[in-house]
Amino acid sequence: MSTLHQIALTYLKNIGPTLAKSMISYFGSAERVFTVPPGKIMGVPGIGPKTYGQLNLSEALRKAEEEMKFIEKNNIDVLFYTDPRYPKRLKICNDSPVLLFSKGNADLNAQRIISVVGTRNASEYGKQLCQQLVEELQPYNVLIVSGLAYGIDVCAHKECVKQNVPTVGVLAHGLDRLYPSQNKAIAEKMIANGGLLTEYPSGTNPDRENFPQRNRIVAGIADATVVVEASIKGGALITAEIANSYNRDVFTFPGRVGDEFSEGCNFLIRHNKAGLLTNPADLANCLGWEKSEDAANSDHQLTLPIDLSTEEMLIFELIRQHKLPLAIDDLTIKANIPMSQLAMTLLNMEMQGYIRSLPGKTYLVN
Repeated sequence: MSTLHQIALTYLKNIGPTLAKSMISYFGSAERVFTVPPGKIMGVPGIGPKTYGQLNLSEALRKAEEEMKFIEKNNIDVLFYTDPRYPKRLKICNDSPVLLFSKGNADLNAQRIISVVGTRNASEYGKQLCQQLVEELQPYNVLIVSGLAYGIDVCAHKECVKQNVPTVGVLAHGLDRLYPSQNKAIAEKMIANGGLLTEYPSGTNPDRENFPQRNRIVAGIADATVVVEASIKGGALITAEIANSYNRDVFTFPGRVGDEFSEGCNFLIRHNKAGLLTNPADLANCLGWEKSEDAANSDHQLTLPIDLSTEEMLIFELIRQHKLPLAIDDLTIKANIPMSQLAMTLLNMEMQGYIRSLPGKTYLVN
């Protein structure tokens, strides 16, 4: 498929990601959108006379040609949503961008991706949590994503650069500028191990409405979103809400009652919109992650417990063989044990330290 036509698709007036994907599906390629007889576009579901009347096909192609020059000159990668390198976690979100512009060397399909968000007015408490979180995640081969804004965002990115953890900043404007400009130095360092990502072509200003749009990429690209410190109003809570709407895990640190920039975190916990983290080390445990060296050695280190009953041994083996966290609903079927009896047995095994429970009533062997 032609990159020129893929870029041109994003310049079409009143054609958002969903309609753009419908057009691709209908015609088979971005190129065909620009080469079919114009009247045929009216056949695409969702395109009525008004949208059709405002279609600027020639202008979109002209703008795309200019963008192509910028891309080639600045060594920018273009990821169309059909590209295997396009972030697969983001792709399954219904409003994911049809195209992304990327700079750097980040693997946007890394095995483990965490988004870190928070207030622009980070306190020392928030910055310290941010540093500890990155430190705790460092042994897990994780990619950390944020929005390269003031406060918690840039704190997360700086800590990643310091600890050699790959990190990606998602921007609310084109790659021809950086907002805020004070973060330019850290952005350049991020390109060496991670990078910058945006759905916006060059020439796009960091307009106010772009930031909530940007937040859906931050939420959709990751396995889980961590809100470090946030007020009730602001981008961090919007990102958490979007992550919840995508059925992604959200976690947050509690703060003191009355602290403005912990109010949002406490709100998420109170309304069961985020899991509670009392220690940065909790996150990997909650997600059932093993450190890379632990994973390599786990098969050699495992010793079977000798003081479990026959039923407990069956449950232990089922959880161990599954490797990923096993849900209680699946376990009751596999073990053929009534749910009430199984729940009591699992609790007993957890108290003995043989297994651990994770969010969503899932279990892993310790």
